[in-house]
Amino acid sequence: MSEILSIISQDRPSTVPATRQLGARGESLAVDYLTKQGYRIAVTNFTAPIGRNSRGVSVTGEIDIIAVDGETICFVEVKTRRSDEFAPLIASVNLRKQRQIIRTARVYRRIFNLSGVPNRFDVVTVLIPGHAAASIDLIKGLFSEAKFRKRSWNEPAGFGVP
Repeated sequence: MSEILSIISQDRPSTVPATRQLGARGESLAVDYLTKQGYRIAVTNFTAPIGRNSRGVSVTGEIDIIAVDGETICFVEVKTRRSDEFAPLIASVNLRKQRQIIRTARVYRRIFNLSGVPNRFDVVTVLIPGHAAASIDLIKGLFSEAKFRKRSWNEPAGFGVP
């Protein structure tokens, strides 16, 4: 039995370092791109505890880039891929990811007392095919905090009630 296990686990290449390396390269390209667009970079890879999940385990959120565009704080998510044949890069910024970014942004604003400062949630997509130059797109204000705000019982739910 131990011979079988040693054969299975022998020199299996790990994909984690390659994906981390690709992500780091994409974030670096995104920082350069945003700087050329006039953004001032405040923090990269901001990480903070944002609460607990249903099992009571601490949950940590991360924002790839926090930058300032004029007078607006921009919380930027960077998505990097080698190909977009399967799905567009923007599709990976789903509701769960948006909620996590928003909760982390709230922590950042609370830490630095930025409650009255305008903010925006942007996404930078970086496509790095093996045979061509990288293509970078910036989507400003892809999502907002409003759709995740808790409603009171007196507010209309938004489905057929004026």
